[in-house]
Amino acid sequence: MQPQYIACDLGAESGRVIVGALKDGKLGLEEIHRFPNGPIRLVGTMRWNLLGIFAELKKALSMVGARGVEPRALSVDSWGVDYAYFCKNAPLLTPPFHYRDGRTESAFPQALARVKRDEIFDQTGIQFMRFNTIYQLFDDLTTQPEIVHVADRFLCIADYLNYLFSGRDVAERSLASTTQLYDPQAKVWSKKLIKALGLREAIFPDIVDSGTLLGTLLPDVAVETGLPLDTAVAACPTHDTASAVAAVPGEGENWAFLSSGTWSLLGVELASPIISNETLEKNFTNEIGHGGTVRFLKNIVGLWILQECRRCWLGSGQDLSYDAIEAAATTAEPFRSLIHPNHSQFMKPGDMPSRIQEFCRESEQPVPETVGQFSRCIMESLALLYAQTLAEASSLAKRQIDCLHIVGGGCKNRTLNQFTADACGIEVLAGPVEATAAGNLLVQAIACRDVSDLTEVRSIVRNSFQLEAFAPGNSRMWEKAKATFAKLPCS
Repeated sequence: MQPQYIACDLGAESGRVIVGALKDGKLGLEEIHRFPNGPIRLVGTMRWNLLGIFAELKKALSMVGARGVEPRALSVDSWGVDYAYFCKNAPLLTPPFHYRDGRTESAFPQALARVKRDEIFDQTGIQFMRFNTIYQLFDDLTTQPEIVHVADRFLCIADYLNYLFSGRDVAERSLASTTQLYDPQAKVWSKKLIKALGLREAIFPDIVDSGTLLGTLLPDVAVETGLPLDTAVAACPTHDTASAVAAVPGEGENWAFLSSGTWSLLGVELASPIISNETLEKNFTNEIGHGGTVRFLKNIVGLWILQECRRCWLGSGQDLSYDAIEAAATTAEPFRSLIHPNHSQFMKPGDMPSRIQEFCRESEQPVPETVGQFSRCIMESLALLYAQTLAEASSLAKRQIDCLHIVGGGCKNRTLNQFTADACGIEVLAGPVEATAAGNLLVQAIACRDVSDLTEVRSIVRNSFQLEAFAPGNSRMWEKAKATFAKLPCS
């Protein structure tokens, strides 16, 4: 019988449950259930409906169980930084905050007043973003000390859901590394930072490697879903980008990856972290991947800007699909106006079209008015930022990059793929779309000894999914646009 696994893949906009089957060196995927995800407004705060997510996952597992499927394992992956508190007598102490909640606007500078930036970076090698777990936990000390006091543990989102399935409360290494409290050189939590910020050391869970089997399904979950009691729960790379990068179909060393979705994460895979003043200055990050690899990358705001524009357009009665938005971009005037996607004014939810217009006015550029002008502006700007970031990564890692692999939902945007190839001046290979689920499933296969290692994982991905190639062109136009982009304000 061909081995089967279940990936529970959670994104900031949606969640999906996918069954994967291995046969003849190929991975077949079947989506069982997809559901919307996003923040809920609760007494002036932005939270995650974590119990609602858990219910959707169990609903999907019941659909798998009803088919008589007997998977070897399941695992959950999710975005990073956010977390849940729990204790022995209370499985969830408070609805987890959403990383876009504004609560860390004051906590971030207050924490940096306690510990210097270079000290934090020297300990963690992680990019500074105000919503990192370290600043959220620091904020909890003053805004909800009663929760912190009674909590036995905190767990990041995917690790928490794996706990609800298995009963084992541990942190998987890739997700732990996103907290900015993990020391990638000592490979443990940074006790120095925990002490300096006054955090409770007792709430920090033990850390395990990706590919660790956590146990089997709890009896009540097995009964409720109809899955076999001996179904294993595995810690895949529980950070979604780590799972996606595990499934990048790269060969050799001279390639880079771009995990494209709500966030764009662009970088290279290394054997060890790069922690230096130059890395700090360029705001790169050293997150952990499967097998102790390092994802040396930069977080870029990504398609979030386009998603927020679409949300506003839908609210005004314009019924626009992403395909229609992309088509409008292809007919709009090239390089009419540009933005810097990582500018702080594009980070928060709200009227994104108005913010783009404001940015263009302030930078003395034509103001976008049509859907095509907005979408072309966003896509060209993202491509230019990708090119800038790729050049920085190549320089810092001292590695020549000949090919950029784009994976994730954003790789369906063929226009952005072509713009990226043009801006970067190298070949772009797009696919697979479901890289995160594929990486999740195939690391489970490693845990169950059906697959040997990351090299075999990538061979399976190349055999299983068709990639689309985009060759670079229009170099003169893009070089001119790079000069314009370099002058734009970026913070």
